[in-house]
Amino acid sequence: MSERYDVITMGRIGVDLYPLQTGLPLARVDTFGKFLGGSPSNVAVAAARLGRRTAVVTRTGRDAFGEYLHHQLREFGVDDRWVTPVDAYPTPVTFCEIFPPDDFPLYFYRQPKAPDLEIHTAELDLEAVVSARVFWMTGTGLCAEPSRTATLAALRARARSGITVFDLDWRPMFWDTGDGTPADTPAARYREALALATVAVGNLDECEIATGEREPHAAARALIRAGVELAVVKQGPDGVLAVHRDGTVAEVPPLPVDVVNGLGAGDAFGGALCHGLLAGWETGRVMRYANAAGAIVASRLACSSAMPFPYEVEAALTEGAVTPRPTGATP
Repeated sequence: MSERYDVITMGRIGVDLYPLQTGLPLARVDTFGKFLGGSPSNVAVAAARLGRRTAVVTRTGRDAFGEYLHHQLREFGVDDRWVTPVDAYPTPVTFCEIFPPDDFPLYFYRQPKAPDLEIHTAELDLEAVVSARVFWMTGTGLCAEPSRTATLAALRARARSGITVFDLDWRPMFWDTGDGTPADTPAARYREALALATVAVGNLDECEIATGEREPHAAARALIRAGVELAVVKQGPDGVLAVHRDGTVAEVPPLPVDVVNGLGAGDAFGGALCHGLLAGWETGRVMRYANAAGAIVASRLACSSAMPFPYEVEAALTEGAVTPRPTGATP
């Protein structure tokens, strides 16, 4: 095998169609921009923008949108060798409405089934997954078979080695009903994955699904009891809380920002989190850096193409706020 990856993510991918007009419902929007989407795919893009060697494990339809996503991944410097086509299902498309500062409804078109839920265990390159310095998976990957089994197989193969991140990523509309038994509920599936991860990341809603706790400190403690070493609780306008098993606690307020589109902020946060953990920074510094990366993307319309470069994050940290600039502009 060639040089190991800094970050391998696994799970959702699709095409985001975002209005180029803000403050309007979809029924009145005339023009849209087309972007690569899907949280774990965006995390891989974000980490690549910060200089990390990244790849994504996912599947698309065998269609023009699938070809577009391959092209975009390569353009962003993300290895697409484990992005494979599914003949039976089309590449998913997601629309959003943009009502700044805090209302961004999403409309997912993943019927009859999304190709990224057709990841099979036998197709995984487990040697690469195990050797990656960071492996990032999401709650959506647990919502249906065969993706659920494949995701858990990847986690078990890693055996909590390196940095194994569980992005709680709760999307209730994606989940099947299961058989109704206590062992076949979202909470049970989340507990199974948490026992195999070293880092958990989620907002308050996601933490509540995973642990039953909504108060940030209680949720963080519950995540650690479930098995992880580091619990990261995102609180939106109240910033982020990080609690480590060793007793370290970091509470970081958000950077001031004029929000344009908040949908990609969490993915930028995730890519920067990976970057900071790989750099070996102390917990507070990692959280401040990730917060700044997320705030930068919240100030922009797109997600994937809006992911910041290192100098942009450093500029935001130096200034103590996000100053609107075109993506990639010199500070």
